Amino acid sequence: MDWITHDEDVWFDFRGDSPEQLTPGRFYKGTVDGFADFGVFVDLAPGVTGLLHRSELDQRLESLDWESGDTVFVQVKNVRSNGNIDLGWSIRQSESEFRGARVHDPDGDADGEPIEAEDDGPEPVKKTPKGVSTKSRATNGTESAETESGVGGGAAAEASEADTDSEPDAEADSGSESSEEPAETTADDAADAAEVAAAGAAASTAAKAEEASETESAQESDAEADAAEEPPERVAIDSLGDRVGDRVRIEGEIVGARQTGGPTIFEVRDETAVVDCAAFVEAGVRAYPEIGEGDVVRLDGEVELRRGELQVETEELTELTDEDAEAVEQRLVDALAERARPDSVEPLADHDAVAAVTDQLADAAEAIRTAVLQSRPIVVRHAATADGYVAGAAVERAVLPLIRDEHARADAEYHFFTRRPLDDPVYGMDAATNDVTQMLQDSERHDEKLPLVVLVGVGGTTDSLDGLGLLGVYGASRVVVDADEVDTEVVDEASVLVSPSLTETDASDLSTGALGANLASAVNDDITGDLAHLPAVSYWDDAPGAYVDLAAEAGYDADRTRELREAIALEAYYQSYQDKRELITDLLFEDDGGLAGHVSEQFRSKLDDEVATAQANLESRSVEGVDVGVLDADSYSHRFDFPPTSLLASALHRRNGHAVTVVYSTDELFVRVDGDVNVRTAARSASEAVPEGGVTAVGVRQNRIEFLSGAREDVVDAVVDAVVDQQ
Repeated sequence: MDWITHDEDVWFDFRGDSPEQLTPGRFYKGTVDGFADFGVFVDLAPGVTGLLHRSELDQRLESLDWESGDTVFVQVKNVRSNGNIDLGWSIRQSESEFRGARVHDPDGDADGEPIEAEDDGPEPVKKTPKGVSTKSRATNGTESAETESGVGGGAAAEASEADTDSEPDAEADSGSESSEEPAETTADDAADAAEVAAAGAAASTAAKAEEASETESAQESDAEADAAEEPPERVAIDSLGDRVGDRVRIEGEIVGARQTGGPTIFEVRDETAVVDCAAFVEAGVRAYPEIGEGDVVRLDGEVELRRGELQVETEELTELTDEDAEAVEQRLVDALAERARPDSVEPLADHDAVAAVTDQLADAAEAIRTAVLQSRPIVVRHAATADGYVAGAAVERAVLPLIRDEHARADAEYHFFTRRPLDDPVYGMDAATNDVTQMLQDSERHDEKLPLVVLVGVGGTTDSLDGLGLLGVYGASRVVVDADEVDTEVVDEASVLVSPSLTETDASDLSTGALGANLASAVNDDITGDLAHLPAVSYWDDAPGAYVDLAAEAGYDADRTRELREAIALEAYYQSYQDKRELITDLLFEDDGGLAGHVSEQFRSKLDDEVATAQANLESRSVEGVDVGVLDADSYSHRFDFPPTSLLASALHRRNGHAVTVVYSTDELFVRVDGDVNVRTAARSASEAVPEGGVTAVGVRQNRIEFLSGAREDVVDAVVDAVVDQQ
């Protein structure tokens, strides 16, 4: 490719994503990102920014007529080992001044391809230095040569002008006399000429002194005008979208501060919203190090739109104290209370179990909305099941729009909201340690606030006490939302608790997904229409008629809700610790049926094959007249493929017709019955019968019991007897 040897003749459009992919010596098209005392930052691609140091410029930095967002051309001089990019000045600042243009696409097929000039392309950046007129720049040419040859300013210039303006006849006569007889120069004439020249020089010096005096006076006047300039108007952050280019003043709380390779970014929250404010002293150096999270400040700056996001370029940042700080804090408190509490909570459908907890739902919704307004991260934990995913995704659907409205950053929804499924529907020490480690790292590295942890269907039993307690040690708030009965010990560990078991209402027909969807509606009633089908999706059997009707009205019949349930169950199994946000959103909210139908086919195929194998190897027992089915899942199922043992036990019980089904593996078993069973009581009875078996109920939401593998056969028999005794 011959063009490689002529890089200096063309400019390049960089389409890479790393400084190391740049080629030193080439000229690149870029965008002005910002200014510093020592140079200009230029974006060559998203996330790839270089510094054009003032020493590289052919003029003073302050006279460079560039503005943020302008398209410019620069040369890559060097790429340092730390990723910093040194840029050089290009005297050519329009496409037409280069001999061509090429694509620099390090990882793509377009690398080296020519770029055709476009008439409607970006205008070249202005090169005229600020404060220098076209007329004055013209004197740098031939006119300046006359001055150097001895023609002075002042009187001499006036004489020249007078000669130019003299009458034509007189000029002709003078010329004719000169040609016929040269004028004699006497000593007196020389003296007169010297006197005239001296007078002209004096006049020129006086004129220059007067001009300098006027300039100094003008500068002093400008300085006085700047000193007397009125401070900018204090405005609300939610109005900044209409004030791009204006100088403004905002007052609020610092809710986050992060150091970039260039400026320091302060996140400032007032009573209306949050905005990023950039403050720069030196690349990578913390600006206003005395200002930190939680400080109340007054900030003056100019509103800019950077890559489609609002940002305030900080001119002055001051910490407020005493009465000034109290006034701002009170505004924040009043606004927070008004905005956080939902006006009312209306259940999605007529359901007594939900109606009984509307006040609890309001409390939980207020806690979640407050976290959004305080720029506090939210972590949602739920079981990696269809029911759990429905509940978690419903809360996610409600919260993300609130975060987008509150924060100008495009990635705020990923920064302030995390959904972390649990393979084991218990918030134990493993999960809590993960969350605490993450939140402490974020606090240390990014000055983030401690998160609000929302436990949906996974924190209501004593199995979760250790995990809840660890969060409490660090002061993290905990919202527990559980459709089943919660243990009394959890009440004291939860900051907010939502459970019908705290009332006298029968909640046996309430699923976690239905309760989570109602919570989501309380958090953000603007998305209530998106939630109508979710409760029906969360039930494997016997969904309440009110939810079936609600889904049908939204266009989801029984077949479609079944397909969604099966598709979510399959996707919940794979990569169970991942939230799969976009995929779950596509399935539950954006799908017209094609995606869910495709995935649900795989669900049925895999489940049917596994159930068929299990039924062929199911041991049938009659214990005290009760039909019991027992399956050794280790021997007669694919343990490391879909479906998981808990789902296999449920499907086998639904299809087989036994009153009790027990499916066991190496060191755990699952119990399924037609009626109710107290798995803790069954575990205690089995433990008494087989004391060496280490029997304990773990994950009571799944009716799951753990034991020591060496005592497996005896434990299974003891559990079967204990469960039958309860029937």
